[in-house]
Amino acid sequence: MMCMIPFSKLERYEGNEALFELVMMSIVSSYVGEPLHVHAEGLRGTGKTTIMRAARGILPDITRIKGCVYNCDPNAPHCPHHKDLSKEELEQIGVEDIPMPFLEISHSAKVGTVAGSIDIGKLTDTSKPEAKLLPGLIPQAHRGILFVDEINRLADTSPEITDILLDVMGNKPGHIQIEEAGLPVVEVKVSVSVWAASNPDEDPGPLEEIRRQLSDRFDMVCYMGRPDSVDILAQMLRENSHSYKIRQSKLNQLSASDEAANNAIRENIVKWAGQYEKTDLPDFLRNYIARLYIKHNLESIRAIEAMQQGAVLHSIIRGRDKVLINDVTDMIPLVLKHRVDGDSLVRMINDTDSRTVKDGILNFKSRKNKGKKDSEDEVDYFPNSARPVKEMNRSELINTEKTLTPKDM
Repeated sequence: MMCMIPFSKLERYEGNEALFELVMMSIVSSYVGEPLHVHAEGLRGTGKTTIMRAARGILPDITRIKGCVYNCDPNAPHCPHHKDLSKEELEQIGVEDIPMPFLEISHSAKVGTVAGSIDIGKLTDTSKPEAKLLPGLIPQAHRGILFVDEINRLADTSPEITDILLDVMGNKPGHIQIEEAGLPVVEVKVSVSVWAASNPDEDPGPLEEIRRQLSDRFDMVCYMGRPDSVDILAQMLRENSHSYKIRQSKLNQLSASDEAANNAIRENIVKWAGQYEKTDLPDFLRNYIARLYIKHNLESIRAIEAMQQGAVLHSIIRGRDKVLINDVTDMIPLVLKHRVDGDSLVRMINDTDSRTVKDGILNFKSRKNKGKKDSEDEVDYFPNSARPVKEMNRSELINTEKTLTPKDM
C-alpha cells in the first residue's frame, strides 16, 4: 500500500493556506463537540482531497465507552445501548481511547450504508439469531469527521443521501434516523463535522447551483488556488514520483521525525480545544457581525453563526489571546462566498476594509457621553484635520520627509 504524505510535510503556498487553517479549526471544534462543516472548491490536482485525507494523521484521540460503535462519550452516552444505563453499569463496561473517527462516503454508497441497516451478522448467527440495527457511516463518525469527495456529483445523483446530510448538518449537533422494515425507528444524535471537496468547473457544476440548501449547510467554503512557485511545484513532483512513493511504502510507517511533527500538531489541537472552550467573542465584535447581517441583508443566520465560530477559532490557532476584528473580517469571504453573489461579496469586503475605522463600530467618536460637552471631554481618536497627500505640493512633501528623518542617518 502506498504511503500518504504526512500532513506536516504537505507543501503550503498562498493558494492552499486557508484550507490548512480550516481543517485544523474544524478538528479543534469537533474535539469539543461543536461541528464545523468545511467545503473545499478548486480545479483538479490542487490538493483538496490530499490535504483533507492527510489530516487523519493529526486527529487527536477521543475517549468512548468501550466497544461502542456509536462512539458514546462516557459522560454523555447517547446511543440505544448505553443512554439508559446507570453510572455503575457504565463503569463496569469501561472506557477506551481511539483516534477521532474519519470516515468517507463514496459515490457508490447506499442509504443503508450511510445511515444504517439490519445487522446481517446478528441475523445469521446460528446460535442466537436476532434482528438488530447496524449503524451506518454517519452514526459511526460521531465526534469526528465525515468526508465527501466530489460532493456536487453526490448531490446530483443521490438525493436520498443528500437529504440525510441535510438532517445531520441542520443543527449542531444533528440527528439521524435509522429505519428498517419490521424494526422500530432509531433516532440518534450525531455530532460530526462534514468535510467536502468539489470542482465547480466540472459537471454537474457548483454545489450552490445544484442543491443550494446543502451548500448553505457548510459553514465555510475555501477556494483552492494553483501553486505559483517553481520550488513548490518541483517538491510536489518529487513527492508524487513513483520512486519516492515506492521508497515510502517500503518504510511501511512514518519516519520518527514525521510522526513527531504530526504529534506536535495533534498536541496543539488539544491545547487549542481547551482554549476554545474558554474563549468568547467580545460584545463589540458580536454587534459588528450583527450589523453586517442587517446592513447587507444577508439571508442565512447560519452565516453569522459561522462567522462568530470561525473568528474565535482563527484567533486561537493564530496564537492570539483575544479575538480581533481581523479574525472576523478574515472569515467574511470563507463564510459568504457560497451564500451571496460575487459582486455583493466584493462590495461587502471593500466596504468592510474602508469603513471599519471611520464609520464602523471602532469609531470612538460615535460613542458620545451625553452628560458632557463633546468639544471639551470627548477625545478625538481619529482627527480629520490631516490633509490628503494628493493635495500637498512637492515642497511640502520634501519638508515633511526631512522633519521625519533622523539627522544622523
